[in-house]
Amino acid sequence: MATFKKYLIFQAMTLTFGIVGPIFLIVYFAAQPEPELRWMYFAGLTITTIDVLVALVLAGAEKDDAPVTHLDVIEL
Repeated sequence: MATFKKYLIFQAMTLTFGIVGPIFLIVYFAAQPEPELRWMYFAGLTITTIDVLVALVLAGAEKDDAPVTHLDVIEL
C-alpha cells in the first residue's frame, strides 16, 4: 500500500508539471473535428503517457531503494 501511495504522489506531481498533455486531450475532444487539431491528440497522448511512465518508474525506484528489514527476510 505504501508503494501505491508513493505512486499517487508521483502521479499527481508529474501531472501537475505536465498538465499540458491532458489539456491538449481535453481541447482536442471538446473542439469540433478539425484536421488542424490532430497534432493536439498525439502530443497530448504522448505527454500524458510519459507522465504516467515517469510516475511508475519513480514509485518503483523508491521501492527498490528501501532497506531490507527482518520482516522482509521472514517473507522470503
